[in-house]
Amino acid sequence: MPRRRRTLAAPPPDPFGEHRRAQRLTRAQLLGGSFEFETDHPRLLQLVRTAYAGLPAHRLAARAPRLRVRLTLAPPRAALRAEPGLIRPLAGHGLLCGVMDGASFSALSPRHRSALIVVARELLRYPYHARYELLEFSVYVLAARAQRLVPLHAACLGQRGSGVLLLGASGAGKSTLVLHAVLSGLELLAEDSVLIRPQGLKATGIASFVHVRPDSLRFLAAPRRAALLRHSTRIRRRSGIAKLEIDVRGRRGRLARAPLPIRAVVFLSRRRSDGALLRPLARAAALRRLHAAQRYAATQPGWRAFRARIARLPAYELRRGEHPQQAVAELRALLARTRRGARG
Repeated sequence: MPRRRRTLAAPPPDPFGEHRRAQRLTRAQLLGGSFEFETDHPRLLQLVRTAYAGLPAHRLAARAPRLRVRLTLAPPRAALRAEPGLIRPLAGHGLLCGVMDGASFSALSPRHRSALIVVARELLRYPYHARYELLEFSVYVLAARAQRLVPLHAACLGQRGSGVLLLGASGAGKSTLVLHAVLSGLELLAEDSVLIRPQGLKATGIASFVHVRPDSLRFLAAPRRAALLRHSTRIRRRSGIAKLEIDVRGRRGRLARAPLPIRAVVFLSRRRSDGALLRPLARAAALRRLHAAQRYAATQPGWRAFRARIARLPAYELRRGEHPQQAVAELRALLARTRRGARG
């Protein structure tokens, strides 16, 4: 009997694979949400594990929202001759999308708390781009939209249950400071992206990696420098800058075990200090800097409440010293002061 050809008039029973169960499933408590990742492909599952295995479970509410992410491989195409092009954001009718070259994209439905990530096989040659620009993008957006959190391009360090928010333009030394702070015993909540609940100013983030220029390790003793290099991967940012991606999980860093209440805001400066490194900022100046640094966050729900509460916190400018440990000492002292003030 001849095989019947499928047409639009007579499609297969499940043409989109909507009802097919994934062969591989893993769960993680991230950014206040309960994430479920499903895929049929071991290399895509490995992307998830590389990003999120071994992280503390962060909860912002008694009942965490359930968020689902499906990862699949696109059919093979001609091989990419160079690294993929920049991701292009698109949106329409409640859907958010990030599109890359080679049929790779991420489609999100915040209303349904779900995402579909399609990865071209050729993109697996560039796992950093696949993980950072498709997977981590989707996870952050879903967590922020489901819980009405304010998304900040910032870092956050903590000590004994208190957090300080670090903001600074590219080149201000934020990542270098974060690395030295973590190696000195401060808790890492996030190096690059922080989500904050406006009520109570509790912050959450992902503390898997720190990204630094190779010359940032020159301040470290040779044995520690060699140990970090063994646990790092060389990557290239979209700006063209080469960096080390250092995995700080395990014994290499202390990760914040729970969301941290923000007690102070620090703006990093490229300027060399000619005296005190940490200088108080007036409220109006701090708010101007905050808005200029967070253009995207300022358009999101919750920004007004966040801005009103963050304005009540002490704000500072942190200038550069001769060694990153000088700035770490300032942050440690600041966290101690704000912690005592919170108890008082």
